Amino acid sequence: MRLWIKDSERRADPAPPKTDDRKPMLVGLGLWLVGLVAVLLLAPGNPGLFYPCVVGLVLGLVGLLYVHRRR
Repeated sequence: MRLWIKDSERRADPAPPKTDDRKPMLVGLGLWLVGLVAVLLLAPGNPGLFYPCVVGLVLGLVGLLYVHRRR
């Protein structure tokens, strides 16, 4: 058994699979939105629960824009 092989003997790297990353991101955004609505209805005066939901929504939107521009 050899620990290394020459570049000329190496097989080519496989192509990366094409995936649609927008669908799971939309599901995550929907969950953050449900959490935000739940916080607003159940604990309206608690900013400790409000801000993480807002940050999750904003970062999700930024990520969705990034994935959309990358396509």
